[in-house]
Amino acid sequence: LEPLVELESSAPAALPSTTPPRHRKMRVAAAIFAACATGAAGLSLTARRRFLTGAASAAAAPVVASRPALAVDDELVDVYFGCGCFWHVQHELVEAERKLLGRSDGQITARAGYAGGNGGKGTGDPCYHNLRGQNDYGKLGHAEVVNLKVPTSRYGDVAREYFKLLGPDGSRPDQFGDRGLEYRNLIGVPGGKESPLVKQLMEATLKEGDKVDFAKGKGSDADVKAMVWVMDTTAHPFFRAENYHQFHDGFARGENYPDAYNDLNDVLKIKDTSCP
Repeated sequence: LEPLVELESSAPAALPSTTPPRHRKMRVAAAIFAACATGAAGLSLTARRRFLTGAASAAAAPVVASRPALAVDDELVDVYFGCGCFWHVQHELVEAERKLLGRSDGQITARAGYAGGNGGKGTGDPCYHNLRGQNDYGKLGHAEVVNLKVPTSRYGDVAREYFKLLGPDGSRPDQFGDRGLEYRNLIGVPGGKESPLVKQLMEATLKEGDKVDFAKGKGSDADVKAMVWVMDTTAHPFFRAENYHQFHDGFARGENYPDAYNDLNDVLKIKDTSCP
């Protein structure tokens, strides 16, 4: 086996900006991308997958034809997914909850929010804007994500819906629009790369074309095309976003969702955060 090298992010603890993230002019510098690429030099894709799973057999695990709908004692686990603007991602995961898990409107658990940053720990929940109307969550190194509760036996099925959001070359739906660490690809599971769910994650990415690579997220990681940072949700927990971000229409022109979707805030009676 080739030696396993842990891919480290060379991003700073936070990338300060005084402009809203949707108007970012540049992606993370090419030097950061080069640093990540250098860390993986000489490694095959399979070797990097083995690093994540911690066992050679996990990366080469056979594709499972189907999974049980839901075992009686199946544990619900909080996980999150991010790849660009969370408005579109939330809609697709709500649809996954309905289609794959058979949930009604009142049972939907997908919530838009922030995760993955190293800044501001112990200082309260991050906000989209602070009281001065400036970026907050991005300065703290967080990315836009969507959290939901998933039965452990169905995690791989939900992960497939996430990978379907990415293009054939691993690009995000908004790769050439929203840019910066706020929009990086990341996945959060309890235990991070040591989680038993990672095996299902590898199976899911293979079923959807094996379009991306993976690395252990350290927090405040760089926005690297076709790279997914795997986060430990204990070290990097989810913070729910303000209600005006929940069940929002999509980011693309004309991407308007049905009123029944936009009204889920009222159906679920979600209490708003303390953010402005």
